[in-house]
Amino acid sequence: MAGIAAISQQIWDMKYRLKRADGAPLDRTLEDSWRRVATALAAPERDQALWEGRFYEALEDFKFLPAGRILAGAGTDRSVTLFNCFVMGTVPDDMAGIFEHLKEAALTMQQGGGIGYDFSTLRPKGAPVKGVGADASGPLPFMDVWDAMCRTIMSAGHRRGAMMATMRCDHPDIEDFIAAKQEAGRLRMFNLSVLVTDAFMQAVQEGGSWDLVFGGTIYRTVEARELWDRIMRATYAYAEPGVIFIDRVNNRNNLHYCETIAATNPCGEQPLPPYGACLLGSINLAKLVERPFESDAAIDIGRLEALVATAVRMMDNVTDVSRFPLPQQQHEAQAKRRIGLGVTGLADALIFCGARYGSADAVALTERWMAAIRRAAYLASVELAKEKGPFPLFDRDHYLAGETIQELDADVRDAIAQHGIRNALLTSIAPTGTISILADNVSSGLEPVFSFEYTRTVLMPDGSRREEQVTDYALRLYRRLKGETARLTDAFVDAQRLSPSDHVVMQAAVQKYIDSSISKTINIPVDLPFEQFKNVYRMAYESGCKGCTTYRPNEITGAVLQVKPETVEGTQQPELALDKPEARPADQFEAGAVIYMTQPLNRPEELPGKTYKINWPESEHALYITVNDVIQDGRRRPFEIFINSKNMEHFAWTVALTRMISAVFRRGGDVSFVVEELKAVFDPRGGQWMGGRYVPSLLAAIGDVIERHLIDIGFIPQPEEKRQGHLAERKVVGLADQRLRQCPKCGQPSLIRQEGCDTCTSCGYSKCG
Repeated sequence: MAGIAAISQQIWDMKYRLKRADGAPLDRTLEDSWRRVATALAAPERDQALWEGRFYEALEDFKFLPAGRILAGAGTDRSVTLFNCFVMGTVPDDMAGIFEHLKEAALTMQQGGGIGYDFSTLRPKGAPVKGVGADASGPLPFMDVWDAMCRTIMSAGHRRGAMMATMRCDHPDIEDFIAAKQEAGRLRMFNLSVLVTDAFMQAVQEGGSWDLVFGGTIYRTVEARELWDRIMRATYAYAEPGVIFIDRVNNRNNLHYCETIAATNPCGEQPLPPYGACLLGSINLAKLVERPFESDAAIDIGRLEALVATAVRMMDNVTDVSRFPLPQQQHEAQAKRRIGLGVTGLADALIFCGARYGSADAVALTERWMAAIRRAAYLASVELAKEKGPFPLFDRDHYLAGETIQELDADVRDAIAQHGIRNALLTSIAPTGTISILADNVSSGLEPVFSFEYTRTVLMPDGSRREEQVTDYALRLYRRLKGETARLTDAFVDAQRLSPSDHVVMQAAVQKYIDSSISKTINIPVDLPFEQFKNVYRMAYESGCKGCTTYRPNEITGAVLQVKPETVEGTQQPELALDKPEARPADQFEAGAVIYMTQPLNRPEELPGKTYKINWPESEHALYITVNDVIQDGRRRPFEIFINSKNMEHFAWTVALTRMISAVFRRGGDVSFVVEELKAVFDPRGGQWMGGRYVPSLLAAIGDVIERHLIDIGFIPQPEEKRQGHLAERKVVGLADQRLRQCPKCGQPSLIRQEGCDTCTSCGYSKCG
């Protein structure tokens, strides 16, 4: 442990170290954690001692990184799943079935699994509901219910709540789906992706019309290019929805003959059928490069192939030792035994070999490594089939007819034909944000290095804070081998200095050798023109990618830092210096600026305000909410709140809420978080339908009232407007054009967007969504 970065040790202790309920550690060292995992995954083997040793050797020095669920849960006897994520069953278009699936989702998330859903199966808004004489509400209000459920599971103490929602590009409610997250606070537990078909892309190319259809009925016809522009403008401004090229996903699926895919796990690297399970692990390429920074730096392909074979066996065993939230998930996993073996540390490995990310040399190296991984993985799975049998749904003729299988070497196809194969699908590139930090802070997945160096604030046991420098693995090793003052090579390039095409080229190069899919974020400069932005998606489609996700810094996704690049000896040096916010006169603050105070405001004798009435269906008496405001620096802001009702059952908590919210208001700052917290409260007894939409609790209804008031007084913008929050300008070198956001766990301005996930560089917090 002494040789790895401090942040890696802290991540291990916080997330993956086995401890008793009282916090006392059972894993004394990181080696104990590796041994625990190796022992647990060797349990299905006949010669357990032999394979425990080989599994431990693969884990040692972070050469193979099982996904976080495996590291944290294997060998602990806890009631958790070792699978990261699931696609849930097909949602039926009836009320009883919908809420049965909501229950299944809650049970799955309770064990720590993220979930994906296709909501295209629900009838559109306004469609008749037979037998009840009513019109359907459409998929979006039901997605609100799922969102509230996920918030509730999170509030019970679980690490994250991650969900993916997909909708077909021909669903009549697709335009509402595209715009859903432009409404403040809505569907924040979801990632959204549109299922785009080849026929739609052809219609866009040709300028044709496009039918919006459900159940064989055409509801409307739109212009394909207009709908495509809606998708593009939403993701340009709000970073969502993503795009999944669903026909390509299904056409290139090894299991094309026995399943149809309509959804993915939350980060998109695993397109899965109903009740499909996502099992992930990564080969750490950064640990395999020999003679780094020398002219003959290289990965020993034989050593890589041996490690891949061991990793495939380990992951196959996870299917047998893991718990599953639902029996349908266990049946699906064991019938197909799909795994998602990928890589991490790719960018660092390229730097070791002197190849600039996105260059022709980098593409050539990446393809060589990925081809070796694919070949070794398929041959290892054939060997497992010889020993343990192929996956139960293996059909030789149909399997060998698959597009991806046809691209394998002839000897690999012959081996599959003769012996079968243990795992239906084998490769995937997953987000590795936290485990890559654990692995001595190597670059994440196939992403470029986000920042080579930054300052991290650490909260000490006595309540004080100290700063520590966090350095990327490649830069740290370069300084150790070449000296602290050595000039960096051209290969040291971070995400902000790359063009979008550099990202797409690398994603496409890797996708050639991946039978599942890839989690990848394409960083977009904030000033990239919209027409050029659209070309990124066109390039992704034409180059063979299965999906595309971009991130362009903007006011909606939030930012607390702006970046000033500096150049040292011609190379952008990623030191991070956080200065104090620049003081500004009150009359220079923009509308929506946030003013923070250490002492509460004094109350004037007279305040303007408004009183609102809530008729909660379960309550005999109405609830009255009064919000009073104060004028500060020429701007109206909330000062206090009073919540009153004749219903005495509410008395204690309404008084408590009155005092707490008023105390928050009087401290100043951006108090709009009060709205988000209240709207996130989910009543386990069920919410109510109010004003044509589902409200998950009475507290959420109060949050709606406060939000309406803050909009009315101009304290926060209308939901459809972009938020023009004040950006305190601070000096952050090496993160050009990227803005960091505040982490919801530790509060530090350290939240970055990678691989479809938010990852905190200070505390290691990670959330897909």
